[in-house]
Amino acid sequence: MSTPPDGLPVYRVLTGPDDAAFCRRVSETLAMGYRLHEGPAVTFDGERVIVAQAVVWGGMGE
Repeated sequence: MSTPPDGLPVYRVLTGPDDAAFCRRVSETLAMGYRLHEGPAVTFDGERVIVAQAVVWGGMGE
């Protein structure tokens, strides 16, 4: 597939608390054909760790 499914953009940033649900979201996105773009960004909001992970579709960003 040369374009992302369901009209999704070729570049996405996934964000959320650093928990199992976030890891599942990233894993599902990778299984769809996206790949990680650089490393994650991590911050602390005073209560929990928040993660942001950029992903790109297929060969984008090479």
